Amino acid sequence: MSQQGYVAAPPYSQAQPGMGGYQAGFGPGPAQPLYGHYGGPPQAFNGPPAAMMKPPASSAAGMPPPPVSNQYNPNVQQNGAHPQRYPAPPAVTSPYGQPPPASYNNMASPGPPQTHQLTNQMSAMALGNYGGAMQSPPPPTSSVAQQPFQGPPPPAIGQPQMAPGQHPPLMSAQMSPPLSPPAGMPPMAGPPMTGMSRPFPGPPQHPAGPAGFQQPGPAGFPPQAGQFGGHMAGPQPGMPGAFPAAPASMAGPPQKKMDLDSIPSTTQVIQDDRVQHGGQIFCTNTRGQVPPLVTTDFTVQDQGNASPRFMRCTTYSLPCTAELAKQCQVPLAAVIKPLARLPKKETPLCVVNHGDSGPVRCNRCKAYMCPFMQFIDGGRRFQCGFCSCVNEVPDSYFQHLDHLGRRVDLYQRPELSLGSYEFEATIDYCKKNHPPNPPAYIFMIDVSYNNIKSGLVKMICEELKTLLEKLPREEGMENSPIKVGFVTYNKVLHFYNVKSSLAQPQMMVVSDTAEMFIPLLDGFLVNYQESSAVIANLLGQIPDMFADTNESETVFAPVIQAGVEAFKAAECSGKLFIFHSSMPTADAPGRLKNRDDKKLVNTEKEKTLFQPQKSVYEQLSKDCVLTGCCVDLFLFPSQYVDLASMADVTSHTGGSVYKYNNFLMAKDGEHFLRDLRKDVQKSIGFEAVMRVRTSTGFRATDFYGAIHMNNTTDVEMAAVDCDKAVTVEFKHDDTLSVESGALIQCALLYTTISGQRRLRIHNLSLNCSSQLSEVYRSSETDSLINFFAKSAYRAILNQPIKTVREILVSQTAHMLACYKKNCAGPSAASQLILPDAMKVFPVYMNSLMKTAPLVGSTELPTDDRAHQRLLVMSLGVEDTQLMLYPRLIPLHSMDANSEEPPAPVRCSEERLCESGIFLLENGHVMFLWLGQAISPDHAQKIFNVPSISHLQGHMSTLPEVDNPLSRKIRSIISSLQEKRSNSLKLQIVQQRDKAELLFRQFLVEDKGLYGSASYMDFLCYIYREIRQLLT
Repeated sequence: MSQQGYVAAPPYSQAQPGMGGYQAGFGPGPAQPLYGHYGGPPQAFNGPPAAMMKPPASSAAGMPPPPVSNQYNPNVQQNGAHPQRYPAPPAVTSPYGQPPPASYNNMASPGPPQTHQLTNQMSAMALGNYGGAMQSPPPPTSSVAQQPFQGPPPPAIGQPQMAPGQHPPLMSAQMSPPLSPPAGMPPMAGPPMTGMSRPFPGPPQHPAGPAGFQQPGPAGFPPQAGQFGGHMAGPQPGMPGAFPAAPASMAGPPQKKMDLDSIPSTTQVIQDDRVQHGGQIFCTNTRGQVPPLVTTDFTVQDQGNASPRFMRCTTYSLPCTAELAKQCQVPLAAVIKPLARLPKKETPLCVVNHGDSGPVRCNRCKAYMCPFMQFIDGGRRFQCGFCSCVNEVPDSYFQHLDHLGRRVDLYQRPELSLGSYEFEATIDYCKKNHPPNPPAYIFMIDVSYNNIKSGLVKMICEELKTLLEKLPREEGMENSPIKVGFVTYNKVLHFYNVKSSLAQPQMMVVSDTAEMFIPLLDGFLVNYQESSAVIANLLGQIPDMFADTNESETVFAPVIQAGVEAFKAAECSGKLFIFHSSMPTADAPGRLKNRDDKKLVNTEKEKTLFQPQKSVYEQLSKDCVLTGCCVDLFLFPSQYVDLASMADVTSHTGGSVYKYNNFLMAKDGEHFLRDLRKDVQKSIGFEAVMRVRTSTGFRATDFYGAIHMNNTTDVEMAAVDCDKAVTVEFKHDDTLSVESGALIQCALLYTTISGQRRLRIHNLSLNCSSQLSEVYRSSETDSLINFFAKSAYRAILNQPIKTVREILVSQTAHMLACYKKNCAGPSAASQLILPDAMKVFPVYMNSLMKTAPLVGSTELPTDDRAHQRLLVMSLGVEDTQLMLYPRLIPLHSMDANSEEPPAPVRCSEERLCESGIFLLENGHVMFLWLGQAISPDHAQKIFNVPSISHLQGHMSTLPEVDNPLSRKIRSIISSLQEKRSNSLKLQIVQQRDKAELLFRQFLVEDKGLYGSASYMDFLCYIYREIRQLLT
């Protein structure tokens, strides 16, 4: 490890508010402990006391520093600073949309640290194991929360005292070796907040630094009011074209190109974890055990804690106090996928039946019997692990204890020995104390002019003839108990009687869409096996019945209302499959108008583009949840349809939205049919209610997903399938105990497809620690980015996108600055030290900020942005990980006879080569990229053409050529198609084609198409922010 020529040691002798447990520059904290989470801007790291303030670099000679601004009075101009166009954000600890607890004054900090010639230490960064064990104990941190440092932080036990600026002789495995931007790289001109228009004309503007900081610019530019009350820097030339604030025309001399391999690599982290844990058994018998990454293939053995397939946490060691949590700013959250698929080699969940008495529960907190309950008094009573209440054991449940105090039937009862299991629910858990009926699926087809002429209606009807044979069923059942019904519609609705006793199906038309009702009860919802002949007859007739239609107007809300009424009449729950192509403009409830205004992009009102139009859809969502009516929406738009409004019901009922722009049967038909097949055949539960209970000291406060909430505790979903996840955020309400740890129990009450009411229970125990190093070491980047994505996507409904992006960057810097200060030991101030478990967090965060909802560009269709926002809200950890860091697989150099697929490479243009063939997929799209110089041999073997110049456009499948290479590539593509929850449409792009632009936006380590920063640039900016926070 090379020593730097000049080391700027941080002023540890100064108290560090916000980092050492101090209030961030304002008076007494709120009574309810709140700590920085993504809901509000992170806690400030204030500079030195006002008496020690240096004049900022931007002050002209002989002029006083600009006065401190107050962020809560944006109309006051400070020394000629321009007023903000958007309201000031909430206070440091306030969640989004809530008023600040108190206003406060910012302290201006000294100017940014001197620019050093940064050494090439990035290349020295060794990528340790993800979450590897510490080799040496970290410096004590429990006292940090209460006392400022007096001099450098104390060394670890047994470690010699180091002079300031020296490197410790032994870096712990938990800490990645120091990271500094390489030589020749100037400091970042501004944060990667590109794609945003400037709030006012004049010189290029740079977004604000963190709270309490004033970022000076060159003389002659007045300081500009920043988001957090600080001042924005003036323009700083030097980054050629990195951000709009630094155009290429302002660039200095050409800089030395930085080596991509010198910064942390996501693919390397994934590969290292596979080497360490791949193919192994992960036993869940240890509290707070960090599981392998979601990208690793491993087998789970349930021994008392829920499988990570059901539940993953942002950290498996919670801070003991709210102050520590506030200090480190690592969000405390769990991502729960209650009905997740289990691999065939893992044991399915056990179903426990306690008869009419039902499951045993705690009398006080209502937690269900689980391995965390402690039996006492010879087995006659048990103490709840969640609330410590002592309960009597029912006589029917009594069992003696062995010499260790455990029940002798411990391993015969799943609820006492396993982390996940199911109870058969009693009649008390059923609606109206009546056992539920099996659910139903209703297929509702838009038969307006566009869908008929495109051939879509005929395609749907042909597919349903075979697909209905494959409706989901319980294991061991010969036929599916799910009933089916059919509706077609344009301006009016057509219901079909397909009763098995009929020779021909009968149509009934409802033209009064304002008061929707079901014109028939008997014969509308039927068992497919009994009525298969009549249904096949109907599906054959529908395309011909509407072949000559000229009707182009459609209704939409009445279609959903019809489904709700049908389920009410049949006293069952179910799902609507709606196939729709245009904005509902017919005169009926739920009529929408075009509100796609590109002038709103990058303004305060941009958030309205993501908000549904306040109309019947809000009430419709409530009706659907109450009835147990889930809505899946298949959209085939050729122009703007206001997806934010149309998909609002779907987003609150546990449904999915599928979107096929400018649908063409030849190009998109198979893609759509694969989606439909996967969707219909998914394992699913209906009328679901989920509650998350915790042990004393913390509680669930926020929930993110395709859910509806009538109160603060019950998560309601009309249906929940095996791919839907709910992200739950936790907050402290008391001090947690290191000895007893923290417990989480997720209970999901739902109806199975056979009509049985079940309770699915998932239990998880976490560690608690007063050492911040433990919190960081036990954190999981993939779960963290899932939480940040969902909380940011919810925030853009209420906040300017520019503000949301700034908070994301600020919190990233705060988390890493806190680690460097409190956990990394003595090191040079110019070094960037990342927690081992979070060393690739910056690449995910930068990728998140490049996603369509968070990029303010008028080139992006509003519906596409709204679709991605809704899609992410219900994704699990593995889905967000793949979406934000796609797989880029080189196919040209692989061994065609090997069973293993090639290892992915970094998602960057630098990894492409002109003679290469690369497959890129992110769980939603798939590209096959062909270099210009691909060999004729490869072209012949894969495409059966002499060269790639002979390829025809819009290929979506590979020809079946009989050779090992062709078979291997088609096998890889087929395997990925099977594994992902969505269909992946294969798009073949050639180097330097126009279509290649679409492919390049998924190379997330490079600069974005709309001006967003590369991974390298973002890392350098985060480095600069951390230095400012710590100096």
